Amino acid sequence: MKRSIFTALAVAAVLSCTACGKTEVGKADVPVSTAGTQTTASPDTASLTDEAASAETATDTYQDTTAETSAAKEVTTVTEEAVSVGGGENTEASAATQPQTQAQTRSRDTAPSPGDADYAPAPVQYDIPGITYIQGTLIANKSYSLPADFNPGLDSTCENQFYKLQNDAAQQGLNIWFASGFRSYDYQAQIYNNYVARDGQALADTYSARPGYSEHQSGLAIDVNQIDDSFIGTPEAVWLENHCHEYGFILRYPRGKESITGYQYESWHIRYVGTDLSYAVHDSGLTLEEYFGIDSAYKE
Repeated sequence: MKRSIFTALAVAAVLSCTACGKTEVGKADVPVSTAGTQTTASPDTASLTDEAASAETATDTYQDTTAETSAAKEVTTVTEEAVSVGGGENTEASAATQPQTQAQTRSRDTAPSPGDADYAPAPVQYDIPGITYIQGTLIANKSYSLPADFNPGLDSTCENQFYKLQNDAAQQGLNIWFASGFRSYDYQAQIYNNYVARDGQALADTYSARPGYSEHQSGLAIDVNQIDDSFIGTPEAVWLENHCHEYGFILRYPRGKESITGYQYESWHIRYVGTDLSYAVHDSGLTLEEYFGIDSAYKE
């Protein structure tokens, strides 16, 4: 009887130890993160592990991205503050450099708008009998004369724009100077009569205006440098023809248009009209007569 009891106890002990062994093996199947130990995980466990790793990677990426985004926002904010009114020292530095940057990068292919630094307004208009305006532009040519007592002097805007032109040309190493501006009716009569006396009226009419028909009397015309053919083809003449419209002027008597303007090619004679019109005329390639559909011919 006692032997049976001891035998039963022995069997129970063996079974108990066997169960303990299975329990330890089961624990070994659960993945344990141990340095230097390769662990084989079940598919489900591996999936969870990958998701955890992905989540960790995503968290790191998000943190890095957030840091970069925050830095970008900070730069943008600083930049915006630098160009905003009341931005302190950065504002002053930006405001000081901004016009220069615009001047360096500005395209002059299109006419400036009112308020732009390069905008040149149309000249003042006079309410005087005997003066002809076409679409707001004073006309003085062989068909349209000015009153003998019209004596406005050189238009101040025309003068100021010429000096801007002159200064910018100087920056390009070019020397353009003021040679002749406003001429009164009487002074033009003196000049014209001298030419007639020397060359005859027919020839004089090709290069000099009769009194009352000269653009110089309008106060809106300027002759530069040498007032003769020696100016043709010089770097100053080429630059003037290509850029005077940017200052509100047009080359009034261009080459090949003699039969239209009534005058020989004058590379030195520019006429102020303002940038609204100067760009339009320049881009069209037309003379003032062609642009407005008028003629220029003495009636007698």
